Amino acid sequence: MIGRFRRSRTGADPPLGDRRADPSRGGGRAAERRHPALSVRTLSTQVFLLQVLVVLVLVAAAAVALVLQGRYDALQNARSRSLTAAEAFAHAPGTLAALQSPDPTARLGAATADAQHGSGVDFLSVLDRNGVVVADAAPALVGTKVAGVGRAAAGEAFTETFHGRPSDAVRSVVPVLDGSRRVAGMVSAGIQVETVGHMLDWQLPVVLGSAALALALGTAGTALVTRRLRRQTHGLGPAEMTRMYEHHDAVLHAVREGVLIVGGDGRVLLANDEARRLLGLPRDADRRHVARLGLGPDITRLLESDEAASDEVVPAGDRLLAVSTRPTEPYGGPPGVVATFRDTTELQALSGRAEVARKRLTLLYEAGVRIGTTLDVRRTAQELADVAVPRVADFVTVELLESVLRGEEPTGAVQRMRRTAVRGSGEGHPLQPVGDVIRFVLADTPTAAALRRGKAVLVPDLHEAEDWRAQDPEGARQVLAYGIHSLITVPLQARGVVLGVGNFWRGAGSPRFEEEDVAVAEELVARAAVAIDNARRYSREHAMAVTLQRSLLPRDLPDQDALEVAWRYLPAQSGVGGDWFDVVPLSGFRVALVVGDVVGHGLHAAVTMGRLRTAVLNFSSLDLPPDELLGHLDEMVMRLDTQTASADGEQSPVTGATCLYAIYDPVGGHCTLSRAGHVAPAVVDPQGRVSFPQLPLSPPLGVGGHPFETSELHLPEGSRLVLFTDGLVEDRRRDIDEGLDRLRTAVALRDRTPEETCRVLMERMLPEHPSDDVALLVARTRLLDPSRVAVWDVPSDAREVSRVRTEVSRRLADWGLEAESFATELILSELLTNAIRYGAPPVRVRILLGRTLVCEVADGSNTSPRLRRAASTDEGGRGLFLVSQFADRWGTRYEADGKVIWAEQTRGTVPEPAAAALLDAPAL
Repeated sequence: MIGRFRRSRTGADPPLGDRRADPSRGGGRAAERRHPALSVRTLSTQVFLLQVLVVLVLVAAAAVALVLQGRYDALQNARSRSLTAAEAFAHAPGTLAALQSPDPTARLGAATADAQHGSGVDFLSVLDRNGVVVADAAPALVGTKVAGVGRAAAGEAFTETFHGRPSDAVRSVVPVLDGSRRVAGMVSAGIQVETVGHMLDWQLPVVLGSAALALALGTAGTALVTRRLRRQTHGLGPAEMTRMYEHHDAVLHAVREGVLIVGGDGRVLLANDEARRLLGLPRDADRRHVARLGLGPDITRLLESDEAASDEVVPAGDRLLAVSTRPTEPYGGPPGVVATFRDTTELQALSGRAEVARKRLTLLYEAGVRIGTTLDVRRTAQELADVAVPRVADFVTVELLESVLRGEEPTGAVQRMRRTAVRGSGEGHPLQPVGDVIRFVLADTPTAAALRRGKAVLVPDLHEAEDWRAQDPEGARQVLAYGIHSLITVPLQARGVVLGVGNFWRGAGSPRFEEEDVAVAEELVARAAVAIDNARRYSREHAMAVTLQRSLLPRDLPDQDALEVAWRYLPAQSGVGGDWFDVVPLSGFRVALVVGDVVGHGLHAAVTMGRLRTAVLNFSSLDLPPDELLGHLDEMVMRLDTQTASADGEQSPVTGATCLYAIYDPVGGHCTLSRAGHVAPAVVDPQGRVSFPQLPLSPPLGVGGHPFETSELHLPEGSRLVLFTDGLVEDRRRDIDEGLDRLRTAVALRDRTPEETCRVLMERMLPEHPSDDVALLVARTRLLDPSRVAVWDVPSDAREVSRVRTEVSRRLADWGLEAESFATELILSELLTNAIRYGAPPVRVRILLGRTLVCEVADGSNTSPRLRRAASTDEGGRGLFLVSQFADRWGTRYEADGKVIWAEQTRGTVPEPAAAALLDAPAL
């Protein structure tokens, strides 16, 4: 409005009345043309004139009223504008500081002119406390004293119509107060009276024209607004709108949710019946401040805050209310807050029970994860106690039958158990420790009753349990004195068989057990019982597997002179595996070293290992080369798989077994090796250098279709041959290459015995609980002294037999074996004669002296002699029988260029075959 008044003073538009009065518009000629039609003598004209007169009177009265009203409004507008301008400048930042400065005129001069121009007033002056002008848009007035400002000097702002120099005006004077509320100066602003009159000079025609235009616009606007309102109200009339208001009011007070509206000043504007009930508001709560209604600090804070809240639960007396608040100003309303309240007391109770159920489910889930992590009976019992303390009980004890602890089937006698686990939240408790025998003598004790009924027994108060104290009065007295006051005893049952009992105790500071706790204890014990039974059955099977495996593995290494041997076997953490080894003495002081690995663990792996080891021993007795032996073993595995699959309908894990077979000959230091899917051995020479020979690799046993190949190594005396299974060098934390590097480092020292080598490898290569079983065999080579080896090449002439026999007797005499000379000559004569007569050249005789005396006859034929029964009339055919009677062992082995028939005699003994056997000997 200030802007419009400002522009009206400076505008040049003529009054609307002047434009309507212009005769050039042609209004007079039109009136003249209409005049003949109008006659004062006609009734219609008189009525028309009367109506015109009435209209003129009404227009005149309206104009007078408009003028008076306009003048009054103009004066009021001038008073308001002047007061607003004065107050705005008086309270503007910097006005007080400028008045208190040494030169207020310099600081306020430009600001005063700008404020006068911007506010649309005719003058604006800044006065000091004495009424002297210190700043004005007209610099000539600075320093003059203004009269009639005493009220403002006293601290009161006022507005008046001023009469005096330089002109009459509507003036407002506002004091400028300092921080101590003292008057530091005044601001005077006003509008001249002639400006107000000038406004009225052109306002009247404008008002009249505007009235006509407003009447037309109002009529049109009224029609448009009426149509819009009818669309927005869907055609509802006043009666319908009234009915709707009453309905909304009824709903507001009938809903079960409290509604409270608080104004920007913190006073209650509206509260429905539910809000009054929930908050306990008094009858006169309307228009009272929320801080004085005694609503509590939490609710008061939410109602006084401008921040929104959603379902914040706060206490209100004995209730818990969910409070949601929203400020009303952002949604187009006046400043304030609207709040809703819902009674959540019952919901909180349900939530509390749900929380208890959730915690119990969490406990049971953790029990499923933490109980039964190992297949150890005692560890599983301790895990039950660890899970239950302290969330279920303060103390937990677990007793198990001794047969269960041994892995045996539980018996029906449950009167004697052994305490297996104890866990308590306090120290120095009087409960019996782990290992004590617990006897249930009386039949009416809680534990005995639980075992008899097969379900849990609750003793809420042990002080009142006479039967419990009767079992052990002194122990019961100590338990009660310690503060333990409540008990749940639950039988440990699996598959309908009692394994033991679990006891849950609560002490001082904990509430009594209730029926809900019994269900939790039963669930925990049920889970533990299944895990304990599984552990018991595993312990039994593990013990059987261990016993079987130990019976199948070699207990003692055979005596032999070719190798110094040490071994280790370490079962896997998961149980018995199929790794195995063997040392087999062969003819001619040779020794076979065997290491194998069967797929899987458990009884089946142990049985398969035993079958393979037995097969290897049997094939070794045939003195077969390594490649032929593995070929026969491979065929046997395929046959076993076929038979097992046809019998059981599923493939058993025999295929995939690996084996390494090596034969060491101490005469020349040669070692012949062949492997089926197995890792190569490590060779450590006498200087400590380690190598892994590149042996031909064939598929594991049972695959078939691939030949096995051999490799030959020359091992100096003192070399170490390290044979092992993959569990030594490979596990989940490292690959086989890294394991081989570590093995190389561990054995790369000279002058270590096989026993020391085994110990170092076990310490450095394996964790405390390996994931796979390990078989390790370390052999240090020896060479047979050349002075104890005698060799003769024999021509194919029967006359050479006596010569060789004589030289052999001479060599035996040199060795001090005169006692064995007769038997040796007899054996040599028979074997050499057969070789010359039935064999093929070249023929060679070799005598070896070691722990035993060995006589070997080799020829180029592959035909093996055999024992047969000679008739009483046969002149020959008894040679091999004589050999078998005078030798401790004898046999035939095949080589690439023929065969070797050997006989072995124990030194220091002279065989004396029975005469009847010699007379009834089978023939060759």
